[in-house]
Amino acid sequence: MVGKITRSRQRLHQGAVHMEGRNPISLKLDVQLNREPARPEPHGKAGNNAKDGETFTFPRGIFAGTKITPEALVQTLKYDETSAVRTAERQKGGGKRMHQSKKDKMKERRERWLNKINAIKLAREQQVALARRKATPVVGDMKPLADALPELCQLLPSVRAHAPISGLRKQRGRTHPRGHVLSHMRAVKKKAEPTDYCQMKPAQKRKLLEVEASRFSEAVKDPTFKANPLVAIGEHLRKRLRQEDEQS
Repeated sequence: MVGKITRSRQRLHQGAVHMEGRNPISLKLDVQLNREPARPEPHGKAGNNAKDGETFTFPRGIFAGTKITPEALVQTLKYDETSAVRTAERQKGGGKRMHQSKKDKMKERRERWLNKINAIKLAREQQVALARRKATPVVGDMKPLADALPELCQLLPSVRAHAPISGLRKQRGRTHPRGHVLSHMRAVKKKAEPTDYCQMKPAQKRKLLEVEASRFSEAVKDPTFKANPLVAIGEHLRKRLRQEDEQS
């Protein structure tokens, strides 16, 4: 049999320092550290000490000038809701820990990534909405102002004269071919047409739009409205307020 070849181990590190045989340089350092700080000496003595290379003073209190506040040492940890939910589910399941397959782990990882992406998207949408709200001026409810403003037919007499009469005329009574008057036809009344635009029929909406367009064109051509439209609007508002006060 062939014996094992032994080789001498090569030491790549320095030897340990033992307490018995201490280096004279380390002894000098200990002596200098234990001494009191030297007082300032005259210039002549200072020059002699500078020439002596063996004696030197080691600085004491290196970190004396540093100020560290307790608030700088406090650290805050982010709370992960998904991990808390998972730990709660594991505790509910009991002490037994079920082994998850690689497929389930990939699904959980994908769900966590999707939750993070959705949270980032939601935060960006909220920032955009906040910027949009800051940019838009605060107007409020415009319905009372729209109700208070007059219509053109109420402002101008020429438009008021050409305005069509709303509703149909009452039927006086139809006569029978023999000459008898049908009295029961007089009592029949037509149902009132809706005033709300949303409840109107398409034909009624079209008719209303045509009337408003004709009123607007006539109002634009009227010289009195061109001269001072604000005065006409103010007069109509005063009349409207008086009517509301009288009705109340």
